[in-house]
Amino acid sequence: MKKLYIAYGSNMDTEQMAYRCPDAKPLGVCLLRDWRLMFKGSLTGAYATIEKEKGFRVPALLWEISEADEKRLDRYEGFPNFYYKANVAVLLPNKTTVEGMAYIMHEERKLGAPSPEYWNLLAEAYEKFNFDTKILEAAYKYSSRY
Repeated sequence: MKKLYIAYGSNMDTEQMAYRCPDAKPLGVCLLRDWRLMFKGSLTGAYATIEKEKGFRVPALLWEISEADEKRLDRYEGFPNFYYKANVAVLLPNKTTVEGMAYIMHEERKLGAPSPEYWNLLAEAYEKFNFDTKILEAAYKYSSRY
């Protein structure tokens, strides 16, 4: 069974996703409304996550994935210990709303700055999909203040 998956971090990289999830198909861009992008960490570094916050928005890429792809993503995302899964609504360019699955980092994790490599991966995706880079920059600034 196919499932909608919302990627707002490194899984916006279509080359990585082609390798990681061979059945995945990119469906286009979407927007998470009333969510805030930030970076939180583990021993290996800080990675993108989202938390509910009114007035913020996060651009993302919508994918159609298979059950096998989801299992691969579960391993990659460290589910359920690092990220958990939640169904969230996104706005499509045609102004319709759909619900898809997103990985969200456990909220008790600490804010932190992402590595230059990880940052560049996200910056390239923002450029490729014409996303507002101010959102990414604000996330970096917010997460790096500690």
